Amino acid sequence: SRYGQQSRDRFVRIKSRLAVGCVPPIDSGMNTRRSDSPQFGALVPDWTPPATPEGAVMTGRYAALEPLNADKHAALLFRAYEGEDHVWDYLPYGPFSSSAQYHRWVHSVTDKSDPVFFAVRNLDTGHFDGVLSLLRIDPAAGSIEVGHINFSPALQRTPVATEALFLTMQWAFEAGYRRFEWKCDALNVPSRRAGQRLGLSYEGTFRQATVYKGRNRDTAWFAAIDKEWPALKEAFRVWLDPSNFNEEGHQIERLSDLTALVRVTSDPTL
Repeated sequence: SRYGQQSRDRFVRIKSRLAVGCVPPIDSGMNTRRSDSPQFGALVPDWTPPATPEGAVMTGRYAALEPLNADKHAALLFRAYEGEDHVWDYLPYGPFSSSAQYHRWVHSVTDKSDPVFFAVRNLDTGHFDGVLSLLRIDPAAGSIEVGHINFSPALQRTPVATEALFLTMQWAFEAGYRRFEWKCDALNVPSRRAGQRLGLSYEGTFRQATVYKGRNRDTAWFAAIDKEWPALKEAFRVWLDPSNFNEEGHQIERLSDLTALVRVTSDPTL
């Protein structure tokens, strides 16, 4: 069928991108070293720490991200979240009882250099339907994390939401970061599933990592690295293409199937 041939072609493209991003095999000379010889990581020649994301604007086909601003976005976002207190369950703040209270909170977090918050706009409707941030920004190490993700019900499980997260990953790797992280409460199964769906590899769970809202949090870690980016970018390009959705708007290829070709580990709980 036409869709079947498209599927095969897509997997071929992703595999070719994956080959570009493969880690080269270990030099066979390693096997001749004494087991107690010191081992060292690969050299990173001409390493230049990348820029930080303050002021960045990211635009795709379905979604746009712009720096969060209390006066411009807070009232609109409060309305998007109103009556949906469950969206705050796994965040260390919220829910907020009034638009004014939420405005104060937004104002308090937007004068910091880490995290850097963004408002998510649906390009079809023009509505601001969610927030996310880039945080734990470490240019010297080339590491950055996406977090503080709070998508309203109108945004959840849509191409807009997926592309918003893709845009942060694209910005990070194309700015020169080597590592892109996703962390969540280990009990937050939808977040664990979302991180893996995006192609981030499970790296373990940090027990008793923090306390929030009076509760213990074990933190599950996921990440992608720069060598995996070409294949991940192709997977997202394929999934986000309008041809991947039928007349009813249902996906033809699942993103998780496309990114599974790239991930080096899987979450054992999923």
